[in-house]
Amino acid sequence: MKKKISLIGAGQIGGTLAHLISTKELADVVLFDVAEGIAKGKALDIAQSTAVDGHDVNLVGTSNYEDIKNSDVIIVTAGIPRKPGMTRDDLLSTNLKIIKEVAKGIKKTSPNAFVICITNPLDVIVMALQKYSGLPANKVVGMAGVLDTSRFKYFLSQELKVPIKSINSLVLGGHGDTMVPMPNHTTINDKPIKKLVSEEKLKLIIERTRKGGAEIVKFLEKGSAFYAPAASGVDMAESYIKNLKKILPCAAYLNGEYGVQNVYAGVPVIIGNKGVEKIVEIKLNSNEKENFINSVKSVKDLFNAAIKIDSDLAN
Repeated sequence: MKKKISLIGAGQIGGTLAHLISTKELADVVLFDVAEGIAKGKALDIAQSTAVDGHDVNLVGTSNYEDIKNSDVIIVTAGIPRKPGMTRDDLLSTNLKIIKEVAKGIKKTSPNAFVICITNPLDVIVMALQKYSGLPANKVVGMAGVLDTSRFKYFLSQELKVPIKSINSLVLGGHGDTMVPMPNHTTINDKPIKKLVSEEKLKLIIERTRKGGAEIVKFLEKGSAFYAPAASGVDMAESYIKNLKKILPCAAYLNGEYGVQNVYAGVPVIIGNKGVEKIVEIKLNSNEKENFINSVKSVKDLFNAAIKIDSDLAN
């Protein structure tokens, strides 16, 4: 029986997710949006495109939560995107209200699904989604580190003129300006990155990684990134559906790992058919640990701000 992936939000990321999933024939797709016409129109357009390459995928557009019933995976992109001059945190109040309704729909129709959240501000929204829905923490995860790491690796590959596949790296921490790229855990063809790039140039690449989303927002003016976030979400969904047990940096619930308690933050995790099956703890030096804890503190501070908006999150 073919798997079912439901996409909550039929905007740019949702539409791109639907297209990527269909080209991989990963699962049947339900594209949900309160704007029913957009969901149905995109689903129909993508469905017609599958005939070009003979892909066998069923795509449906809807505004009815009943249509996402018994989903294997749900990817949440619902919310307003950033505009020039906005930070991810500026989206908090509006997107918190949206995610509360989404969580109710998921809890009612697909309580056993693996849920991937892409909505910003990512770390706080995924924490809210888990609390609102009541789903197990290992089945609710945020897409952050996969995207941030892909940006870091891309910028390094462009600087050094090497294939991206030759680069091994990861980015930890919150999905924002305090994210923690890990040069000490970055190699190119097994050679330490610090032997290949000057410290000054590396600092610039790290800063560009942290501002990677804002750079795209500035160019687009009326929207934010969607191709790379969608590709990152599909990577996570595929590891779950196919039980690939990939090690991927994601916003996951920490319960003592890395010395952090009761908060979501970006760390390497193993994703298999049980969800987040293990949090991989890598050794951090004192500087990396300090940066990671500072990033987690930013997430906690923003979550406290979310509690002031909706006291239900305090429970």
